Amino acid sequence: MNDRDMIKFFEELEPPEGIRVELLRRAIVMSPSPDLVHNRDVTEAADQIPRLRWFRPQTQCVDMLDDVSAPVPDLVVTERGVGPDQGTYMPSEVVTALVEVVSRTSVDRDYGIKRELYAASAVPVYLIIDPIMAHCVLFTDPKGSGEEADYQVQRLSRFGCPVPIECLGIELDTTRFVTFTDVRPHRYP
Repeated sequence: MNDRDMIKFFEELEPPEGIRVELLRRAIVMSPSPDLVHNRDVTEAADQIPRLRWFRPQTQCVDMLDDVSAPVPDLVVTERGVGPDQGTYMPSEVVTALVEVVSRTSVDRDYGIKRELYAASAVPVYLIIDPIMAHCVLFTDPKGSGEEADYQVQRLSRFGCPVPIECLGIELDTTRFVTFTDVRPHRYP
């Protein structure tokens, strides 16, 4: 299947209710509805980003430019008035920050392919909120292209410690983030 057909197939796909569908490097990935821990952490982060300056849609499909990918981050942050007024996709070139909250099934995607995709599309800030490991990882200074792309700066902060996000003009308070219980730790970041 060529790239155009893949994108058309993805756009016409009608998943069952409660299933999130993403296109990640030509692979269609389906995820179940998020856990309440996940949703609480997404909401807690969004509530701290000033809404008068920033547009903060949740689960907005992002167009990754030249890559045949359409991820659906947990939170997309753009300046108000920048980007399209309608449509399904937010162009990655107008995105200031992307936030993913790790779930039991998304660990490898959030720390791996999505990190590469977001860096390759030059998204300035990528924040991972990890309720499995009780920490946040802030990635900045994207460099490179394709699968070789990565962020040059990585800052890890345990839940309870603030996370300064300079480009948004905030210091994220992580004291109210919640964690999963009875989940096996992973090896990231």
